[in-house]
Amino acid sequence: MSILRIAALPLLLAALPVHAAPDAYGARIARVLKATPLIDGHNDWPEALAEKAKDKRWTMELTRLDPATYHTDIARLRAGGVGGQYWSVWVSADLPQVQQVKDTLDQIGMVHALAERYPRDFAMVTTAAEMRAAHKAGRIGSLIGVEGGGQIDGSMAVLRAYRGLGAAYLTLTHSRTIDWADSATDNPRHDGLTPFGEDVVRELNRLGMLVDLSHVSEATMLDALRVTKAPVIFSHSNARALCDTPRNVSDAVLQQVAANGGVVMVNFAAQYVSEARRVWGADRSAEIARYNAPPFGGLYIGDPAGAAKALAAWEVAHPEPVATIAQVADHIDHIVKLAGHDHVGIGSDFDGVGDLPAGLSGVETYPALLVELMRRGWSDANVAKLVGGNMLRVMAAAESVAQKR
Repeated sequence: MSILRIAALPLLLAALPVHAAPDAYGARIARVLKATPLIDGHNDWPEALAEKAKDKRWTMELTRLDPATYHTDIARLRAGGVGGQYWSVWVSADLPQVQQVKDTLDQIGMVHALAERYPRDFAMVTTAAEMRAAHKAGRIGSLIGVEGGGQIDGSMAVLRAYRGLGAAYLTLTHSRTIDWADSATDNPRHDGLTPFGEDVVRELNRLGMLVDLSHVSEATMLDALRVTKAPVIFSHSNARALCDTPRNVSDAVLQQVAANGGVVMVNFAAQYVSEARRVWGADRSAEIARYNAPPFGGLYIGDPAGAAKALAAWEVAHPEPVATIAQVADHIDHIVKLAGHDHVGIGSDFDGVGDLPAGLSGVETYPALLVELMRRGWSDANVAKLVGGNMLRVMAAAESVAQKR
């Protein structure tokens, strides 16, 4: 274990809940994370820095940041035992696609800047072997995930350019249906993938980039699973059987992911973890629309103070359900039940969401989730698969497919 990893262990153990018996669970977690990097499939820190810090992000100190503002900083990554991170380079799907490309390039530059400015902490990687080498050297292997097919502007040349800059996966859609793929959260237009969309999947296979099916419709999931020759990932999705949003993965698709050899990386966003929280959010949105429905139907049209007072009263009468670490573990266990221990991972969505489960407030808190699983009887070998072993296998399989094409 490197000097950096040894120095991080006291912080890692301190992140455990006081009732978690860190002398027992902490030692087990330390052994697992010494041998296997904890690889998170999805963190939006680059975009959060762009939104909140603007141009200061290129020079500001990133070792310790305000936890009320960011879920991520270098000290907390170390405390959480993180060994590998797919940094999402997300831009709004509502922007013109040419602007999406420009903003994507800007965020790719930010990921590279992390490694350039903090070479003792981060190392850019694109392969499983490079990830293992970075972990052995005590650095956080950093990869790039392009979070939306609209960000290639319908161009294979742009996709290939992203790969040349280190992009490791493409999420086929984000929140909007695009010209060649249907999103889970927009009206479908194609019943899945168009022929061009199928070609995108084939090109991702050829390039050795992972096909990411978070955010896409079930028809798109099924089309991609039919076309791909390499394992797919869901970089930040949960089990739909436990939280019934189309952003999550149905039991039928989970079984196909197992057959494909892929991995579903479990998301910490409260609205995708807790069914009660999902319904509460929909009810709250409906209440806001009732206050402000244009042009004449809203109860408080032209009276923002009255609308705010009414919403505050509604929230007192309808308190927000709190998602829990146990519910996140339930999603993991459900995926294991349907697909097996070889097909689950962690994709937190830190710095990309608002509400998080109690006890999972930032990147320092992964050990608390691992403790919950160990309490449930998870073996160290299966915890190792969850934290990074499964992703290393998928990365290597995608590399093998690319070498043969």
